[in-house]
Amino acid sequence: MNYTLQGDDFRVWYDATCATVVFEGLLKLPSLTDYAPISSMLDASKDQNNITMDLRKLEFLNSSGISMLSRFVVKLRHERNTHLCIQGSQKVLWQTRSLKNLQRLMPSLSVEWD
Repeated sequence: MNYTLQGDDFRVWYDATCATVVFEGLLKLPSLTDYAPISSMLDASKDQNNITMDLRKLEFLNSSGISMLSRFVVKLRHERNTHLCIQGSQKVLWQTRSLKNLQRLMPSLSVEWD
């Protein structure tokens, strides 16, 4: 099943056929509570053996969004049979810093840079 969440400046969707959550645009929701629908989408993907998060077209993510991703990675770290791959862009400054920090939270996480 596929899910899509959309706002004025962003779009996030989950493609179950390839277990990929794709983020695009500028994600600057005001609080962690506002990220709950996206968090639920990520949680729904946890049942897959391999999950890909494609952040290459996500130009901005505020601290609440980074916290949401961090919480998901910590949850996933306890799922022994699940591998997470994050696709990022080295052209996007916040990604070069934050994705390395996510790797510290889950050493088995792989990051693919474009």
